[in-house]
Amino acid sequence: MLVRAAAATTTLPGLRRLWRGGGSGAAACFPLGRALLEVRGAEAAIFLQGLLTNDVTRLVAGDGPPAGAGLPRALYAHALNVQGRCMYDLILYRLHESPEEEPRILLECDSGVLDAIQKHLKLYKIRRKVNITPCLDLSLWAVVPGERAGDIASSLTKCADQALVLTPDPRTEVMGWRLITKKGANLSEIIPGSQIGNIQDYHRHRYQQGIPEGVKDLPPGVALPLESNLAYMNGISFTKGCYIGQELTARTHHMGVIRKRLLPVHFSAPLPKDSIPEGAEILTESGKSAGKFRAGGGELGIALLRLANINEPLCLNIAGDKVKLTASIPEWWPKTANK
Repeated sequence: MLVRAAAATTTLPGLRRLWRGGGSGAAACFPLGRALLEVRGAEAAIFLQGLLTNDVTRLVAGDGPPAGAGLPRALYAHALNVQGRCMYDLILYRLHESPEEEPRILLECDSGVLDAIQKHLKLYKIRRKVNITPCLDLSLWAVVPGERAGDIASSLTKCADQALVLTPDPRTEVMGWRLITKKGANLSEIIPGSQIGNIQDYHRHRYQQGIPEGVKDLPPGVALPLESNLAYMNGISFTKGCYIGQELTARTHHMGVIRKRLLPVHFSAPLPKDSIPEGAEILTESGKSAGKFRAGGGELGIALLRLANINEPLCLNIAGDKVKLTASIPEWWPKTANK
């Protein structure tokens, strides 16, 4: 298996904040508990095209460019239900290199819904020429380059037997890279000078940037894709053909009115662990509903908030106690996003 490597990038300010605890090594690597599922076969891309929000055919090499040239290595997408609400958040990885190779696409998903996603895919498989298999022999990492990272990608060519993919996170630059390795691979050989990071630091970084990931942040059958900033995270195509849940999503996009969005929030005091009910209401100073809390840890979290209320004093009611919070617009959002 050849290493799928992307060119090294400079470290952005948001990533530098995450890296500060990582010393002076080449990179901090965070072990992710998310699952990987392979969809393989001649019709893999066409099959997924009708189920996901993004244009999966972009992962399939066609006529024109040389093998693999200009094709994305990874895409972000959601699988929606027929009502247009999010079921699963996914990152797709292309493993094949040329039109002559059999298409192979890895799906990264929340490990808690791996079985549900397999059933969902098999429900729509019908006679498609695809095989759907969980990849239990692979590990997934979030990689944050350090100040002395250099060209990490060039070192991977020596470890083709251990690493499959190294690519920028397709959602936004502030999330660094994604690395897929064989289970038990030696990271210090793949990325010399790298260190294992604390996964809680990774989640804190996500909350600071307002990046949802998994079923706690995106409750299945509840979250709406555009309110969840799917368009900002490069996770949707408005020019592709039909897919499940497209009608409501396309109508909302063309109307151009999104009144609520997922936003990073900062609390005045650390949150108590496991004592906040799912979807706890966030209130304005006058007691008016401003939105709902989704997930968090310590003094950081993400919440679905009405944009009209984000500059007001807000609070979360926890067992009778009001915890004050402030919301912010992430720096990586498009500049016109808060208009």
